[in-house]
Amino acid sequence: MVAAPAAVPLPATRSSWTTGALMIAAVVLVGLNLRAGIASAAPLFHDLENLLGYGTLVASLLPTIPVLCFAFAGAGTAWLVKHTGLERAIGIALLLLTLGLAVRAFESTWLLLAGTVLGMCGLAICNVAMPSFIREHHPQRTASMTATYTVTMSVGATSAAALSVPVAASLGSPTLGLAAWAIPAALALLVFLPLAIAGSRTTGPAGPHVSPWPLLATRKGLLFTSMFGVQALLVYSLLSWLPHILISRGSDPATAGFMLGLVQAISIPTVLLLLWMASKPRLLRPAFMLTCSAAVAGFLALLLLPVEFSVVPSVLTGLGLGVFPLLMLMISRSGNNAAETTALSTLAQSVGYLIAALGPFGLGLLQGVLGSWTVPLVILVGVTLLQIFLGYRISGSGRPPSESLDSETAGRR
Repeated sequence: MVAAPAAVPLPATRSSWTTGALMIAAVVLVGLNLRAGIASAAPLFHDLENLLGYGTLVASLLPTIPVLCFAFAGAGTAWLVKHTGLERAIGIALLLLTLGLAVRAFESTWLLLAGTVLGMCGLAICNVAMPSFIREHHPQRTASMTATYTVTMSVGATSAAALSVPVAASLGSPTLGLAAWAIPAALALLVFLPLAIAGSRTTGPAGPHVSPWPLLATRKGLLFTSMFGVQALLVYSLLSWLPHILISRGSDPATAGFMLGLVQAISIPTVLLLLWMASKPRLLRPAFMLTCSAAVAGFLALLLLPVEFSVVPSVLTGLGLGVFPLLMLMISRSGNNAAETTALSTLAQSVGYLIAALGPFGLGLLQGVLGSWTVPLVILVGVTLLQIFLGYRISGSGRPPSESLDSETAGRR
């Protein structure tokens, strides 16, 4: 998270209605693109490997790049916003995303990797900066715009996963199918361009600072970071490899992509239900147990059921992707001020995404060596059991959500 700058002085010739519509369109279009670049690639990994002939190392690295970019986005985004302003930083990020996706049109392993790094860096910057944009430009509608932003992310991911293979088939190449998703990114850039041009370079007054790293030595910091890392490992392992798992068992690529889209689609109403439950103090732990249990059942079904029944693990794992919004809600309620909350969020996401990178990369390497997804899936089932344990602990810590971190971090700032 980054500090929000002063309000953007848009040109006086713009009517308030046009300005408001532009702000809403920016949130929607950026949200639609934030997961499309990831979800559109997974169904095409099998075809890309056959076309470009790269080995297990590259195959494992490709789905790991977005997670690594997320891990290092916090510090990089804060520096960029400080030097350019919030709106211009997001505009630069959308430009990087568009260029990175477009570069992947060429049939080259190196350009595929380079384009993925470039595009995912842009995506990661947006991921960190957009909540500040929403707080700054929609202060009276923060909850509704955050919900809109979250839902459009899921809609974009669902559409990209389901349409990726048909788009690539119509264009005659999996690399062109990847690059096609630069078009909606370019549209978001065009809509955001007036905001970036008019944006202020000021970042506003600096608030109190709490260093995130000492929190790792506290019970709360360790618990939140572990939970974030475990849930992200499960999510990105699933998003990265579900189509490959299904294809290796005899499913056609289009169906495999549709199943990944189904996972994303199911997660939309699931998130809304879980957040409603979490708004009731007594239902917070049941909300965690519901989604964590669904994840266990989903990965067990993926391990044990024939590919003809792939809709079952897709639905169950979709229900199991609800830990992230619950965890972020708990983080947002932690601490007495924004500095404490930001410190915990920075720690959980930075270290958590580094932990999560072990999933897509390690499991991909393991499958390449063993030639089977059985052992990797057994490992993921074990991780889901660990998630249940952590979810039970974190949802019943016995502390009020707003408790200050001071008692655990005294002298560590």
